[in-house]
Amino acid sequence: MDPRGVLILVAVLVAEIGSVANGNLVFPVERRKRSLSAVRAHDVRRRGRILSAVDLNLGGNGLPTETGLYFTKLGLGSPPRDYYVQVDTGSDILWVNCVECSRCPRKSDLGIDLTLYDPKGSETSDVVSCDQDFCSATFDGPIPGCKSEIPCPYSITYGDGSATTGYYVQDYLTYNRINGNLRTSPQNSSIIFGCGAVQSGTLGSSSEEALDGIIGFGQANSSVLSQLAASGKVKKIFSHCLDNVRGGGIFAIGEVVEPKVSTTPLVPRMAHYNVVLKSIEVDTDILQLPSDIFDSVNGKGTVIDSGTTLAYLPAIVYDELIQKVLARQPGLKLYLVEQQFRCFLYTGNVDRGFPVVKLHFKDSLSLTVYPHDYLFQFKDGIWCIGWQRSVAQTKNGKDMTLLGDLVLSNKLVIYDLENMVIGWTDYNSLWCCVF
Repeated sequence: MDPRGVLILVAVLVAEIGSVANGNLVFPVERRKRSLSAVRAHDVRRRGRILSAVDLNLGGNGLPTETGLYFTKLGLGSPPRDYYVQVDTGSDILWVNCVECSRCPRKSDLGIDLTLYDPKGSETSDVVSCDQDFCSATFDGPIPGCKSEIPCPYSITYGDGSATTGYYVQDYLTYNRINGNLRTSPQNSSIIFGCGAVQSGTLGSSSEEALDGIIGFGQANSSVLSQLAASGKVKKIFSHCLDNVRGGGIFAIGEVVEPKVSTTPLVPRMAHYNVVLKSIEVDTDILQLPSDIFDSVNGKGTVIDSGTTLAYLPAIVYDELIQKVLARQPGLKLYLVEQQFRCFLYTGNVDRGFPVVKLHFKDSLSLTVYPHDYLFQFKDGIWCIGWQRSVAQTKNGKDMTLLGDLVLSNKLVIYDLENMVIGWTDYNSLWCCVF
C-alpha cells in the first residue's frame, strides 16, 4: 500500500446501493493519483485506442487533480492467485501477463505486487486450441493451417503503437457473488481469457502504471460478461459508480433492482457504448447548433466511456458551451495552466456562480452536470474548466463527442445489454463507495 495513502481499496457493493438480484458479481475498485498533465496524455492515448480496430482502454478516475487508474483484483486458476487488472468498458477480453511474457513489467509504481500467470501452475488450466468453437467464432471462421495442437492466438495493436500478443487459455475465475442477504461469498466459473506472451509500448516494461492485465466489459461474445451470461451465471447487465469525492468506486455484474433508472437506447452494431445526444442546455437555454452535429448516422454519435477522464466536444459545440458557461462572469480573466487547461481565479461558491449544464439524449433521458462537476480546483482559488475541445475524429473524419468521468462520476450508470439501453441516476458518493 502506498504510504501516502493515495491507493484506496473500496468495499464491495452493499445495502446502500439498493436491492440486487441473486447471482450478481461485484469487483472492488482501486485508484491512484496522477499529475494533472497526465490526464490529457491519458485521454490522448485513449482516443487513439478508440480509433483502432480493437480497443483496450486505460481506466480514468474522478477529478483531474486526483485522477488515476481504475483497477480491480481477480482470482485466476486453481488454487486461485491474485491478479490486478484494469477495468475497461470498451474492450472485449480479459487478458493477463504470462510466465513466458517478453518485456512484461516486473514491478509497479501503483504499490501492488505483479503476478505472472502460469498455465502449468493451475490444476484447472487448459490451452484453447485453434480448432475449438471459441477460436473460430472469435476469428469469424477457421484459421488457415490450424491443427489441434496449435493454441488459439490473439494479437491486438493500438492506435498509440502499443500491442499485446499471446494465446487463449481456459481456467477458473474467482469473484465475489452477492447472496440474498446482500453479503458476498466467493464463487468461481470457468472462462476463456488471454495469456499475454509479448507486450510493447505502454503495455511493456514501464512500471509507472503497470498492472497484470485488463478485464473488458465490452459487448462481444469473448468478454467475461458475455461468457458468464452465456453460462447462465448472470444477466448481460453491468453497472458502475465512480466516486470523485473520495476516490475509487465499484463495478458490478448483474441486474440492479433498485433504484429504477430511465434509459436511452444504445446505437446498435457499434464497437463502443454509443448513444444519441440530442441537445445541450445551459441555464435553461438550448445551445443553437447544427441539427446534425450529434448525428450518429453520419458517424459522429456520442461515446459513453468511463475510461476517459474529461469530456470532449466538437469545436463548434465547445465554443458555444464555454461562452454560455462564462456568461454569468463577464469580468473573469482566463489563463492557461500547463498550456492546455483554461483556468481562472474565483473565491466564491462555483455552484452559485456558474450554470448547470444538461445533456439531453434520445427518449427524453437527461444528464445533469453541475458546476462542481465540470469545474475542478487546481489550487486554492484557482479553478479550471473540465470541458475540452475534441481533437479526435471518427474514421470518416467526423468530430467525436466523448463523455468521460467528468459527467459520469457520482452517478450509478447501468449498461443493460439485454435490452440494449444505458441509463443513470445521481447517487450520493457515500452510497456509491463504502469503505
